[in-house]
Amino acid sequence: MIIEIRHYTLKPGKREAFIQFFESTNRQALRDAGMLVFGPMRDLENPDKVHWMRAFSSLEEQTRLKKDFYEGPVWNTEVEPIAMSMIEEFYAEFTETTDGFEGFYSETL
Repeated sequence: MIIEIRHYTLKPGKREAFIQFFESTNRQALRDAGMLVFGPMRDLENPDKVHWMRAFSSLEEQTRLKKDFYEGPVWNTEVEPIAMSMIEEFYAEFTETTDGFEGFYSETL
């Protein structure tokens, strides 16, 4: 399983608005596009940071789903104009789980 860990530094004072938008709109849009999404999560050390993750079965699936989503109308008309206006900067880390992680994950669902 591929886990993408996303780290966002938001414009000062925008964290709660970003979280509300993510929870009400963006998370479902990503899930509707076929992505498994966890978060958002508040950073405990920085009041302007948020983290979230999304999971994919393979790198091929990650490439395909992200391409379809970011080239589609939901991102371009409903999500991007609002979400990006609150973000100062972001970066992502890509990880691959171990067999033990996947076993734990399937047992906890």
